[in-house]
Amino acid sequence: MLYVVTGPPAAGKSSWIQAHATARDIVIDLDLIAVALTGPGAPQWNHDPIVQRVAQRARFAAIEEACQHLDKVDCYLIHTMPSAKAMAKYKRLDAEIKVVDPGRDIVMSRIEAMRSPEMQRVATRWYSQRKTMPRSVMPQASRQW
Repeated sequence: MLYVVTGPPAAGKSSWIQAHATARDIVIDLDLIAVALTGPGAPQWNHDPIVQRVAQRARFAAIEEACQHLDKVDCYLIHTMPSAKAMAKYKRLDAEIKVVDPGRDIVMSRIEAMRSPEMQRVATRWYSQRKTMPRSVMPQASRQW
């Protein structure tokens, strides 16, 4: 089964996956990939643009390969704002879409505390597009921040 976990930046998508995935499942999380590709002390978020580019390419390859094995293993994929084309692909794969959204105020507060200011623009764009997405699976805060 493919689970596509979507939501604004700092919503708790990774935390949702940690609560649901098992050690045998595949987890495709761009932040985790970037951390895996960098040395000790690298930030958990706000990656260097070159690291981000390499991580994006690794993520794309991981998605393509993981989708070949959905009959044997579950895959959890974080995709903040999937395009219509991506959503069509996920639908063909019978993916379950999980929306994690603790609310705009919580998200903006978390971004201010931990993320780069550009993530506020991403969150604003996510909320403006929200009306076309499935209902939230997590309307409350994901954890204590």
